Amino acid sequence: MKRALLNIDYTYDFVAPDGKLTCGEPGQNIEQAITSITREFIEAGDFVAFAIDAHELHDSYHPETALFPAHNINGTKGKDLYGALQTLFQEHQENENVFYYDKTRYSAFTGTNVELKLRERGITELHLVGVCTDICILHTAIDAFNKGFKIVVHKDGVASFNQLGHEFALEHFTNTLGATVV
Repeated sequence: MKRALLNIDYTYDFVAPDGKLTCGEPGQNIEQAITSITREFIEAGDFVAFAIDAHELHDSYHPETALFPAHNINGTKGKDLYGALQTLFQEHQENENVFYYDKTRYSAFTGTNVELKLRERGITELHLVGVCTDICILHTAIDAFNKGFKIVVHKDGVASFNQLGHEFALEHFTNTLGATVV
């Protein structure tokens, strides 16, 4: 079974103490795990996609505008990958199996060609890491389920600013989507 890693929204704005929509310590505490998992996939020659939220500063038509403060604005440091993950990405961004996608919705599949790249490579198993467990990870997992992918969520590689939502999502992955949580 061919596998891929989707690394979702692990950016400055979502993780740094002064990030615009930070999950704070829970997000900071997974930095080593998320970097290690990503390195493992890159070194194994697996497909690795960084699916990163990308917004415009004054986009009053975007549905998130009413729900969250402006975050991951194109051209700002807030959209940069956080900590050691940024360095790892820079070291491997020329790798033919490493991709970076801007996304404008919760799911990594919406408005991107992530699915096309996965299908071209015959990938059937998706591993998910990043933030926020109960928002972008969850919506990506639901889309992956509906598209027929086997889903693996790395518990030590996901976090949220909402602990109850995080716990709900971890149960939902297993109980409703048939995902494996490792």
